[in-house]
Amino acid sequence: MNKFFYGTILTAVLVIISSIIVSGHSVQASTNPFNDVKETNSHANAIVTLYNEGIITGVTSKTYEPGKSATRGDAALYLANALNLQNSTAPNPAFKDVPTSSKYYKAIAALNKAGVVNGYGDQFRPNATLTRSQLAKMLTIGFELEQSTTTKTKFTDVNKLTDTATKKYIQTLVDYGITKGTTATTFSPNMKLTRAQLATFLFNAIEASNDFIVIGVE
Repeated sequence: MNKFFYGTILTAVLVIISSIIVSGHSVQASTNPFNDVKETNSHANAIVTLYNEGIITGVTSKTYEPGKSATRGDAALYLANALNLQNSTAPNPAFKDVPTSSKYYKAIAALNKAGVVNGYGDQFRPNATLTRSQLAKMLTIGFELEQSTTTKTKFTDVNKLTDTATKKYIQTLVDYGITKGTTATTFSPNMKLTRAQLATFLFNAIEASNDFIVIGVE
């Protein structure tokens, strides 16, 4: 076989490989099992990529329910998966609503040990919804991002908050390019986080922590 033939084969292989690499993640074209996550969805890449990496799961085998509010339990589970913190040796945090038989138990125990999440007294409330500002704290601490020291942000609704720590967590995400906000001047810190947004935040945090360029931020 001549050099031209070998060159043609090599070029074809490189094209195929490059076509399945998306933002540092390897994704196969036919691995989206969710009939409610269309390619036109701005969160589709994050959802499909993290699903294929075993970080997130659907509500069912065929649906992700991207518009559904994210729960504290799911956020803990997905974050622990992303951080590889499914540590079965973590001490039991003794949350009455998270028994050892819960699918969230190992994740919550590991994150609690690492100081990423806390409960409400003797409860964790895994089925409670999560806000965007609450996730900002989890991502900043969980990914060990260098925390911002500023208490003034470009978001008018964040600047009105009385909690200084929350302002810093949100600004940290801005510094790392993990978020741009819901608009140019608002972050909507108290808005309930959707499952789609959770996937995108996690995807961007993983990319940022690995020094990749983040695109399509929410």
